[in-house]
Amino acid sequence: QGQLVESGGGLVQPGGSLRLSCVVSGLTLDYYAIGWFRQAPGKEREGVSCISNSGGTYYADSVKGRFTISRDNAKNTVYLQMNSLKFEDTAVYYCATGCIIIGKMYWGQGTQVTVSS
Repeated sequence: QGQLVESGGGLVQPGGSLRLSCVVSGLTLDYYAIGWFRQAPGKEREGVSCISNSGGTYYADSVKGRFTISRDNAKNTVYLQMNSLKFEDTAVYYCATGCIIIGKMYWGQGTQVTVSS
């Protein structure tokens, strides 16, 4: 049974930084691409960033240049460093086993990121 657990969310002022972590268990992490997604109230879940099993990285235009994704397979962990945070980054952030949303994939429980002055 695969399980993903996010942590690192919180309340931060505009321009601030947070680092999210996604710890994976029950799966061999190097077999999977891991994506970060976010969902704000009343909006669809959207892709934020993704890292392939070979280390390639991808970013949504809205976060490019501000967010950095990385992985440490030995620690079964994927990170999302978020800098220069904006009000519109406020959402619940989820990690999942894939770069696009499909019917069968593993999801974490989510961690809340709130950007507020």
